[in-house]
Amino acid sequence: MHNCTLIAPAKINLYLEIIGDRSDGYHELAMILQSIDLADQIDIQTSSIDRIRVRCDHPQVPTDQSNLAYKAAALMTAEFPAAFLKHGGLNISINKRIPISAGLAGGSTNAAAVLLGIDLLWNLGLTQSELEELGARLGSDIPFCIAGGTAIATGRGEQLAPLPSLDNIYIVLAKYRSLAVSTPWAYKTYRQQFGSTYIKDRESLAARAAAVHSGDMVKAILHKDTKEIAQQLHNDLEKVVLPEYPLVLQLRETFAKSGVLGTMMSGSGPSVFALCESKQQAEEVKSHVRETIPDQDLELFVTQLITHGIHVASST
Repeated sequence: MHNCTLIAPAKINLYLEIIGDRSDGYHELAMILQSIDLADQIDIQTSSIDRIRVRCDHPQVPTDQSNLAYKAAALMTAEFPAAFLKHGGLNISINKRIPISAGLAGGSTNAAAVLLGIDLLWNLGLTQSELEELGARLGSDIPFCIAGGTAIATGRGEQLAPLPSLDNIYIVLAKYRSLAVSTPWAYKTYRQQFGSTYIKDRESLAARAAAVHSGDMVKAILHKDTKEIAQQLHNDLEKVVLPEYPLVLQLRETFAKSGVLGTMMSGSGPSVFALCESKQQAEEVKSHVRETIPDQDLELFVTQLITHGIHVASST
């Protein structure tokens, strides 16, 4: 095998709770993550030149060593030097459809695709758990992006417990192209404003994280009750992002007035999504939001929840 093409889906948060601080400087989180059908395409080819090269069709995506896809390839070459010597360098091409700086794990899912693609190209035979462990070294969202579907994420987001997958639930997703929210800023600001509410001792942190497994959102997912899922949407970071970013708040309010089942900001934003009863309603909501906010900087997508993460489109 000399090349492969992988599809790398974005993710949204259906639930995000900040529980407390961790000794490594991150936050202890309890989240429910969900893959969506909005995806990038990653093409990976072996090369006779022993180096990693990344290309992307989006001008704002870096192609140097700061790119997570590049870091994923570099990690694999460092972990498996014999395979790198045998198979040569790597040309990685990213066809970007997921909005950048959107809170949708666009960079993370690209990195996940690179890990899986190199595993296939080099015939490493790594297990899903081994790929997830490698991904966790690079970013908290990468382990989830590998398998995707629906999952509870605890720790800093890398400890995963799969849930029965949701699909055929349509959403409208909105994001201003030129608007970005710094994830470190969002968490730092939340700590400054709400740190006094954090759970302090390790046992209580673990107990609160475990409680999410039997919480109302999980029950709604187990019953595949879309209306109840919409009612249980929760994101602690809205408390600091919405007051600071009025455009994000406006999006959320516009969705809420459009008759959707529920709406919320994803991750640290600035993307906002709305759950709809059908594809037809999603298209109608998209048109309504476009008419209400006729700003050409605003991107709108109709997509749906899916049951998987990275998958291989072709290989030769």
